[in-house]
Amino acid sequence: MPTAPASPPSGTSPRDAQASPDAPHAVAVTVNGRAETLSVPARRSLLHALREDLHLTGTKEGCGVGTCGACTVLLDGRPVLACLMLAVQAAGRAIETIESLSRDGALAPVQETFVRHDALQCGFCTPGQIMALEGLLRRTPRPSEDMLRRALEGNVCRCGTQLRIQAAARELAAGRSR
Repeated sequence: MPTAPASPPSGTSPRDAQASPDAPHAVAVTVNGRAETLSVPARRSLLHALREDLHLTGTKEGCGVGTCGACTVLLDGRPVLACLMLAVQAAGRAIETIESLSRDGALAPVQETFVRHDALQCGFCTPGQIMALEGLLRRTPRPSEDMLRRALEGNVCRCGTQLRIQAAARELAAGRSR
C-alpha cells in the first residue's frame, strides 16, 4: 500500500512544502560552443531562455505553439522547436542558434546560399529555415528532394519566398555551395 506524503512542517501549507514552479532552476547547457548555467523557472521555454536570459535574439517567436518553425534551433545537432521545449529539458545538452553559424564575420555556406537566392524577404522565418536545413545537411550531406521538403515543411514563410528557399536548399544538397 502506498504511503501518504509526509506532512508539511507546522505552519506551512502543502504547497509551500513543494518547490514552486516559478522557483529558479540551475540548468547547465552548452550554447553555441560556450558553457552556460541558466537560472530559469521550470516553465520557461528554451526559446525565452535563449532570447531573454542569453540575449540571443536571432531565434524568433512566431506562433508560440510549434506550427511556424521560426524558433528552430539545433539540440545536439538536431532541429527542435525552441518554443515547445522547456529550458530545463535542455540540461546537459548542446544548443546551436543562428548566431553560431557565422565565423569571424563570414557567413556560413547555408547563409550565403540563402542570400544568393534571395531566399529571404522580411527575414523573420529565415533563422529557423536555415537552422532546419543546417541540421539536415549535417546528418545527410546529399539529401534527396523529399528529405529537403520534409526538413523545411514545418517552417512557414508568410512573405512567399518558399520557392527561393527550396532553390537554395537544392543547391546546397547538390554540394555546389559547400
